[in-house]
Amino acid sequence: MPTIDIAGLSLKERLDLIGDLCDSLEEAELPLSEQLKAELDRRNAGFAEDRAHAAPWSEVRDRLRQPRS
Repeated sequence: MPTIDIAGLSLKERLDLIGDLCDSLEEAELPLSEQLKAELDRRNAGFAEDRAHAAPWSEVRDRLRQPRS
């Protein structure tokens, strides 16, 4: 296995590497407890409903940048 000198990588390159590593994992390879699987299933079930109430990041960012009264 090749060795990577991560100290020489930029922040973006290190974040890209993390993403590539995560993307390379197969679902079957991930050791998940039954409790964690149940929690992920619960969150996935509510995702569509929660998404309907979500705001785009641009709106959230604009609200956060507004001065408070």
